[in-house]
Amino acid sequence: MTTSQIHQCVEFIAQADGLLITAGAGMGVDSGLPDFRGEGGLWKHYPALGRAKIGFTSIACPDAFTSNPRLAWGFYGHRLRLYRDTVPHEGFLALQRWAMGMEHGAFVFTSNVDGQFQKSGFDSKRVMEAHGSIHHLQCLNGCMFDIWPADEFDPLIDEDKCILSSDLPACPHCGEIARPNILMFGDWAWLDHRTEIQRAALIAWRKKVTRPVVIEIGAGIDIPTVRRFGEGFNAPLIRINPQADEVPTKNVISLRMGALAALRLIDQSIH
Repeated sequence: MTTSQIHQCVEFIAQADGLLITAGAGMGVDSGLPDFRGEGGLWKHYPALGRAKIGFTSIACPDAFTSNPRLAWGFYGHRLRLYRDTVPHEGFLALQRWAMGMEHGAFVFTSNVDGQFQKSGFDSKRVMEAHGSIHHLQCLNGCMFDIWPADEFDPLIDEDKCILSSDLPACPHCGEIARPNILMFGDWAWLDHRTEIQRAALIAWRKKVTRPVVIEIGAGIDIPTVRRFGEGFNAPLIRINPQADEVPTKNVISLRMGALAALRLIDQSIH
């Protein structure tokens, strides 16, 4: 990272009339959230799963809610409580300040299911959650095609065993177990119409923006949904990533840094 790179980032932002924020798991690390595909991985944060040799793709799949629903909800219920309790880092506010100076403001495209953008103050109508949200539930069988908020679900977790000790959430229509409205591995029952409404809003926003800038933060390469979306936006792109910082095209600035450190540097130069 060089001073000239930061100055170029400031120029990209100053010339834009709309800010697209594309974010992966690395965005939440500086708020204290785990990145299960990062160093340490799942078993560091959930040792009970490590002792049972249960990998991420095995617990983050619909079959887990059928074969062992209390274990599946032990994992997802713990995450739900964690995300509810986490305070988003100040980098979220910096992004909001920059967007306020743009004619069309910001829109967020994220693979994160944690709701941290909305919690930090971003307009929920300007966020597309490509993989769904842990703060919403659906029937395990997808009955009635209904998605509802998880606000009334207050999971109690035996953290040593990674087991839900309170009642399992139930579908209000058929009484079947409810699951998070999240796209999981091998998932053919995920209800995506909430996300598709968000996608339509993003498309409508994009049509109004003539000089967009894309800021990509902490997007991984194992599942490159976020990276590919931002790269295909045909706009100046600022890639913030402490590891996978490669750039495929011109008009891209790569900052090999964590989210908060990079956003602070840019913010200090703007102000």
